[in-house]
Amino acid sequence: MSPLSGTSVKLDSKMKQRVQRLAASRRRSPHWVLREAVEQYVEREEKREQFLQDALTAWSHYQATGLHITAGEADKWLAKLEAGKDAPPPTCHD
Repeated sequence: MSPLSGTSVKLDSKMKQRVQRLAASRRRSPHWVLREAVEQYVEREEKREQFLQDALTAWSHYQATGLHITAGEADKWLAKLEAGKDAPPPTCHD
């Protein structure tokens, strides 16, 4: 396990009160609430950043090759997956 290090976060009095109320209602410490909030935020933003990078990579690939699938083709494939069928993804075309 990695060693923990402290950091400070300055909160205005209203936010501090909100955190304290939430912590009390959850029977947790304000520290736990703040740590949990930071962890969830960072995980969400890392996923958002990865999604953006994947989209930019896909866009670059499309611009270079012209290969794509249509929204209709994607919808049909996703509908099969949603229905529990094992379906290969549609083949890209230009």
